[in-house]
Amino acid sequence: MAKIAPQLPIEVDSETGVWTSDALPMLYVPRHFFVNNHMGIEEVLGAEAYAEILYKAGYKSAWHWCEKEAECHGLEGVAVFEHYMKRLSQRGWGLFKIQDIDLDQGTASVKLEHSAFVYVYGKVGRKVDYMFTGWFAGAMDQILAARGSKIRTVAEQVYGGSEEGHDDGLFIVKPL
Repeated sequence: MAKIAPQLPIEVDSETGVWTSDALPMLYVPRHFFVNNHMGIEEVLGAEAYAEILYKAGYKSAWHWCEKEAECHGLEGVAVFEHYMKRLSQRGWGLFKIQDIDLDQGTASVKLEHSAFVYVYGKVGRKVDYMFTGWFAGAMDQILAARGSKIRTVAEQVYGGSEEGHDDGLFIVKPL
């Protein structure tokens, strides 16, 4: 495995220490720190309740991110979704690969390889990537709204790399 330098722009404010990539401030934290916090919250709330909270928060965050990045880079339509998947992949969450996307229908499917969550959880017989689910619908809905579409979507994880018989995950986006 070859090591490469980060492929996304990172600027650090010398006065505040705030990291910025493109149009948004970022946090840089070790994976174990983030996932251990995630596991701790899941243990208290339960995976289902935590997944619901993360879906809503992730949806809102993806909408905001796509709106700001589209404006920053002059992107629209599928290019925004592609840019989002690229940046998520470059930030270490896993490798997000668009399998298909149709803005006219409000549908998409995304394959996830090398999930940061699966690396920590391992094969546990259940989906552990649920934090990502709302991101796909939030991104899709922002893109659809920007082009004047009334379609709104929901996303779901079909399977995950943490489940037996699967080495990767699959998420789908479909109209409500």
